[in-house]
Amino acid sequence: MKPAVPEPSPPPEGPAAGNGTMKLPPARSDVPMAPVARKNGFMSQQDTQAAEAQHPQPSVGSIAAHRQHAVAATVSDLEPDLDADLDTFEETRAEGALPQGRFLDRERSWLAFNERVLELAEDPNTPLLERANFLAIFASNLDEFFMVRVAGLKRRIATGVATRSASGLQPREVLEMIWARSRELMARHAACYHEDVAPALAEEGIHLVRWSELTDKEQARLFTLFRHQIFPVLTPLAVDPAHPFPYISGLSLNLAVVVRNPVSGHKHFARVKVPPLLTRFLEASPGRYVPIEDVIAAPNHLEELFPGMEILEHHAFRITRNEDLEVEEDDAENLLQALEKELMRRRFGPPVRLEVEESIDREVLDLLVRELKISEAEVYPLPGPLDLTGLFRIHGLDRPELKYPKFIAGTHRDLAEVESASAPDIFAALRARDVLLHHPYDSFSTSVQAFLEQAAADPDVLAIKQTLYRTSGDSPIVDALIDAAESGKQVLVLVEIKARFDEHANIKWARKLEEAGCHVVYGLVGLKTHCKLSLVVRQEGETLRRYSHVGTGNYHPKTARLYEDLGLLTADPQVGADLSDLFNRLSGYSRRETYRRLLVAPKSLRDGLIARIDKEVQHHRAGRPAFVRIKVNSMVDEAVIDALYRASQAGVPVDIWVRGICAVRPGVAGLSENIRVRSILGRFLEHSRVFAFGNGGEPEVWIGSADMMHRNLDRRIEALVRVVDPGHRAALNRLLDTGMSDTTASWHLGPDGEWTRHATDADGQPLRNIQEMLIDARRRRRGTATP
Repeated sequence: MKPAVPEPSPPPEGPAAGNGTMKLPPARSDVPMAPVARKNGFMSQQDTQAAEAQHPQPSVGSIAAHRQHAVAATVSDLEPDLDADLDTFEETRAEGALPQGRFLDRERSWLAFNERVLELAEDPNTPLLERANFLAIFASNLDEFFMVRVAGLKRRIATGVATRSASGLQPREVLEMIWARSRELMARHAACYHEDVAPALAEEGIHLVRWSELTDKEQARLFTLFRHQIFPVLTPLAVDPAHPFPYISGLSLNLAVVVRNPVSGHKHFARVKVPPLLTRFLEASPGRYVPIEDVIAAPNHLEELFPGMEILEHHAFRITRNEDLEVEEDDAENLLQALEKELMRRRFGPPVRLEVEESIDREVLDLLVRELKISEAEVYPLPGPLDLTGLFRIHGLDRPELKYPKFIAGTHRDLAEVESASAPDIFAALRARDVLLHHPYDSFSTSVQAFLEQAAADPDVLAIKQTLYRTSGDSPIVDALIDAAESGKQVLVLVEIKARFDEHANIKWARKLEEAGCHVVYGLVGLKTHCKLSLVVRQEGETLRRYSHVGTGNYHPKTARLYEDLGLLTADPQVGADLSDLFNRLSGYSRRETYRRLLVAPKSLRDGLIARIDKEVQHHRAGRPAFVRIKVNSMVDEAVIDALYRASQAGVPVDIWVRGICAVRPGVAGLSENIRVRSILGRFLEHSRVFAFGNGGEPEVWIGSADMMHRNLDRRIEALVRVVDPGHRAALNRLLDTGMSDTTASWHLGPDGEWTRHATDADGQPLRNIQEMLIDARRRRRGTATP
């Protein structure tokens, strides 16, 4: 397998030889930290420093009793001194040199992102069932982080290809920081559930209880359920000389059971897997829910599994495995078959985390550690129940008063029906004007989905070309493409079968589309196709007209109701010609690298953005309007960040709105004092990508699929489209203004890498919630605004 490409190594530490560059001290967030106890996730900087000075441990259950499993986190006593050596730095500024240590660590930044998710769960102002949902999201996010990022880091260390990160940390330092920081966050997560959310749910009549808290009547009811619906699918696996330690799949919940033979007196270990397809929380009686592992582990139930044996103890545990994929495409004659084989191998990836109930017996834990070949540093003792992703099920309860107010997206006003019983003619609307969509505030089903469904049914449509990165299980998009192919239209579908964790689904769709007669391709060797593109070719009289959609999100009707995304529907001939050229490149052998209204990775996107950032410096020096505003999910790419630093040094204001990872250090004197970084999380997942430039008074705005990461800019096909309608450009700049405003609730990133939540003003009044503002704006258009 091809090893992961390591991140570029920065210059050596210490005083630079010959160029006089200075090194910024490490941020507190870039060095391993001792866990810091927090209340509701809100601490002032002074409180945080005072807490760190005392080195308190998180008080969640009896985790302290298992502290021997934790990695001792070394706390650097060197606080950031961001003004140090500025004289030297000023000398190098003229030469264009940038200091070492200017990048925050990306793994630490990701953990900070997940901490922001946790803060929403800890916030009493978040609706109660939404708090449970954020607890589940936190757990799911962390699962994927270990499966991919931690697993990849361990693999690179093991194969000897890991290098010092751009933040200056050695790979082992990064790994130890992750262990320490994730341990702290998991402890806070468990505390939030046990001490806050679960008791609050109980007050609302939603009781999450353990087996011992059930009444005799409830236990009897669950025994019947166990006998008829659970017991038949359980498979206890013994461990002894005749039975080797069983394979334990990643993210599966398991019971470690110790039994004794009453005749011989010998003790035996057995593993029972909790069936993943069964409901995580079982309803014991109306409003009372118990984890399924508690039902399986009830004494009389385990006796059914091990008749004649004495049940001595049982403990829940869960492992996380390396589930990233490595497919050597150059050697794969058939990418589809190669990926299917790799998916089978992924089930056997090495473990990277072991979660156990904190009450686990030391002898049993030693057995698990030994047999799973996992280090003590990767063991996470927690109070049960484990795997709080099961709270997604609780969030699904029909209790609307405990959730965000219901919002149903309406049809975009430029596509709405006007005194007609028939569906609007989307092609006619696009001939009149471009349509800028903003999901989920604008309905996906009556815009993008309707666009493709109308194209499939229109006899004048000759061809449809489409990229699919992720879609839903009952995809109307796929159905429309199949209908189009079956009606004789030319249908080209580029299915990205390497979309992480959607590989199985995308292989299924690829085969279904092929069977219907669609031309299915899998993109270019070595590159993922991540761009969101749709092209419709229609016969109109003597000419052919092309209609296009370029988006920032996937063609996924379900996530379009939860993800914030942008899309451009247009009949502009230049965009149509660009998409034709790009699809020809993806399906054939075209080497085109330049386009009319597109920037396309991996050839022109990074360079195109950097050229525009540099141009803002020229505008600023000439006294013309200049600014850079970027909204992305992640900001990591060093070349782009350095361009932003240079723009800041020249005096250009730079605003970055980022949802997740950000390696930029804003607010550093002489480097980034003109850079502001904000993050917004809420009921919708901020997912759109926008790039806006002052351009000397003629603003230029781009939207598209690319985040500022190496994988997006170097190893993916990504596309940005230039927005030309003045009204659309103004609307996008207003959106960016609102997101970056000090009167909008958000998190602010400091130069030390710490994120500070700003949810209230100086008088304690809530700041504006941009998502609620946009919801209310759409409701006002329909006359249903909240009072």
